[in-house]
Amino acid sequence: SVRLQVRVYEIDPQLHLNGAVYLQYADHARYECVRAAGVSVEALLGDGMGPVNLETVIRYHNELRAGDEVDVTCEWKWGTGKTYRVENVFRRMDGEIAAEVGHVSGLIDLDERRLVPDPAGKWLDRATRPELLGLPAPETTPAR
Repeated sequence: SVRLQVRVYEIDPQLHLNGAVYLQYADHARYECVRAAGVSVEALLGDGMGPVNLETVIRYHNELRAGDEVDVTCEWKWGTGKTYRVENVFRRMDGEIAAEVGHVSGLIDLDERRLVPDPAGKWLDRATRPELLGLPAPETTPAR
């Protein structure tokens, strides 16, 4: 998770966090998760692939106002197809959930402009800490 502070220029006329900023916070949390997992986004792009959001849903629970701090978590959920889910929970310092952002995502082949068939495998090949992406850690051989 990452902790962020709501800045005054991110609020809307009702004095709470602008809806578009929730998406920016979710993207930031996801990027930090990818980075912590040891994946180089630059190398991924250099290999001709890029992450893409196909659907995003925001569920608002409690407002965030200027000066509030919020922890944004990032949880990856895998299936067997070309897409996967990334779920973000925005939790205020009082423990209340402010919002949830859910993405259906994939990896797109930048030349073919199509989703790659095994996104989990592509992320797993690049991650040094795949468990942060909800993927199994590589098996280690026991010492003898």
